Amino acid sequence: MSKRRIPSRVFTVLVYLFLYAPIALLIIFSFNSGRSNRVWEGFSLQWYLEFFQDTRLLGALRTTLILSVLAAVIATLLGTAAAIGFYSMRRRSRGVCLAVNNIPLTNADIITGVSMMLLFVFAIGLFNASPISQALGLRWRMGFGTLLIAHITFDAPYVILSVMPKLRQLDPNIYEAAQDLGASGLYAFRRVILPEILPGVLNGMIIAFTMSIDDFVISYFTKGSGVTTLAVEIYTMVKKPVTPEINALSTLMFVCVFALLLVVNVRQARQETASEKRKAALMPDAQS
Repeated sequence: MSKRRIPSRVFTVLVYLFLYAPIALLIIFSFNSGRSNRVWEGFSLQWYLEFFQDTRLLGALRTTLILSVLAAVIATLLGTAAAIGFYSMRRRSRGVCLAVNNIPLTNADIITGVSMMLLFVFAIGLFNASPISQALGLRWRMGFGTLLIAHITFDAPYVILSVMPKLRQLDPNIYEAAQDLGASGLYAFRRVILPEILPGVLNGMIIAFTMSIDDFVISYFTKGSGVTTLAVEIYTMVKKPVTPEINALSTLMFVCVFALLLVVNVRQARQETASEKRKAALMPDAQS
């Protein structure tokens, strides 16, 4: 081993140790039989059993899963349609739209959460004060609906960024060629375009689901009363004396998110391998 590589490898190990040592301790002490987070008293699954008997945490988990699935599906549909629309624009217009699309990705979560909260408060005030809603007795308030809209808003840009590279890999004339052969617009999209961009669509959906299930700041500002997500519920529990139930819950969330990210990386690696094989098969034999 070169002497020059030793400091860089030591630095890499220290960085990974700094990032993952707290998570490793959390996972270890989630199996501790005692309530201490410093002294190991023996192996036990009691905190996982108590978690699955806690109706409040299970309710928050159910809300989070429903919210994440709905937000991921809707954001995937909207993001895929937006990506196709961006791809059909001229280069300058497409660049402007993509720059606007990147704003939610680089913007601080707290700014997004507060701004969406103000928007919902303003819209709800106008709706409840309108003569039609008062005549019909309709009332709108912040809750699951506003939470879902907020999650769709910050999930859609990730879907767009996942689908756009697949659109760039397409032959720009493939859609018109399918129509020249007699296919309708919808049929050409479903049988020609969609299979080619499907890996990007699925990757975008998985990323959107991961972002939704892990979000705290935006959910905290847009959830309203009577609705809570798992991240917000954990924050509420931390205000009180911390119980090892949080360790068990956090371990389960980490495992789920890690599994989803692993699926995304494996899919991307397989797609790159398959793309290289197709390119190699299409290249003419150099010896012929």
